[in-house]
Amino acid sequence: MASTDIELTAGTRIVTSTKQRGFSLIELLIVVAIIVIIVTMAIPGFTNFIKNGNETSAANSLVRIREAEAQYQTMFPAKGFADTLAALGTGGLANGTSCVAAPEHACILDSTLSSGTKQGYKFVAQGGSPVSGVNQTYAAGAAPLSYNHSGARLFCITSEDSQIRADANLGGSTTPPSGTICLSGQFSPM
Repeated sequence: MASTDIELTAGTRIVTSTKQRGFSLIELLIVVAIIVIIVTMAIPGFTNFIKNGNETSAANSLVRIREAEAQYQTMFPAKGFADTLAALGTGGLANGTSCVAAPEHACILDSTLSSGTKQGYKFVAQGGSPVSGVNQTYAAGAAPLSYNHSGARLFCITSEDSQIRADANLGGSTTPPSGTICLSGQFSPM
């Protein structure tokens, strides 16, 4: 607090005080430093939260692909399982075009998932083991778009056991696994 002395005649003295307004530079720097420390501690937790959410979404998307493959096989028995992920969705139809179910675009999956990317993950699905043009099997896989940023683990599912499998992905792959790799023993059931 600052004070001002005013001296009057006859020896009388009046002391007035003025209040300091605002914060000093040191006080502001301390507050900024505390905020920086808190944010620095929170970022890794937030990043892990986002990765876990993306991984959960990827596993749930594979459940949706499994359901879509079963529905596709019922809708188009002469085709069996879908050849591609796009065939489970809109098959690349232009925006605004109404989707009418056909083997090339069954209109089962949403356009985001059937395009092959969703919430930090890349997806692939393909039919296999054709007999007289009818796919007897399918495999689907999911990999992070950016390893350890959008996610870390790899996920897959096959028609052989319809079980979602996961791998820690210590190699940092961003390529969705094939059905052969999925069943190789590297992936553990979830």
